[in-house]
Amino acid sequence: MAGYRKLGRTSSQRKALIRSQVTALLYHGKIRTTETRAKEIRKVAEGLIAMAVKEKDNYETVKVTAKVPRKDKDGKRVKEVVDGKKVTVFDEVEKEIKKDNASRLHARRQMLKVLYGVTEVPEAAAGKKKNTKEVDLVAKLFDEIAPKYVSRNGGYTRIVKIGPRKGDAAMEVLLELV
Repeated sequence: MAGYRKLGRTSSQRKALIRSQVTALLYHGKIRTTETRAKEIRKVAEGLIAMAVKEKDNYETVKVTAKVPRKDKDGKRVKEVVDGKKVTVFDEVEKEIKKDNASRLHARRQMLKVLYGVTEVPEAAAGKKKNTKEVDLVAKLFDEIAPKYVSRNGGYTRIVKIGPRKGDAAMEVLLELV
């Protein structure tokens, strides 16, 4: 008996399908798919969530001084003339950052192997590159999703049957985070 379902695809297509569906599940909180796909996606998603729960608090906060360009009221960099050249003016700012310990860094990299990058587009600028922003799904896993499941020992997802799909009568389900 095989350890996984082939889903009627080659290995590269299957991996891409699972990665995209897991990314969508963690970003939106629920997805609608077929039952067999949901059972495969559930394995990967629960593994990622378990990893996030385990490494949730495994970091140190460190104070760092950084040079940040000074900006005017329009958000553009302030320039100064020095020796006949225009030079950007920088301010030193103290920031507090999270420094991952080795095992959390490893977990972060394992998650990045599975998850695709997500770009959030505002409704007003649909179809345009301006004002789009990258969503850090790994940070969302550590900061939002993992704290919800600290007291749970597995079972982070739920499969709810919707009914047969109209075209091919495949059983459709709703896969959601509990």
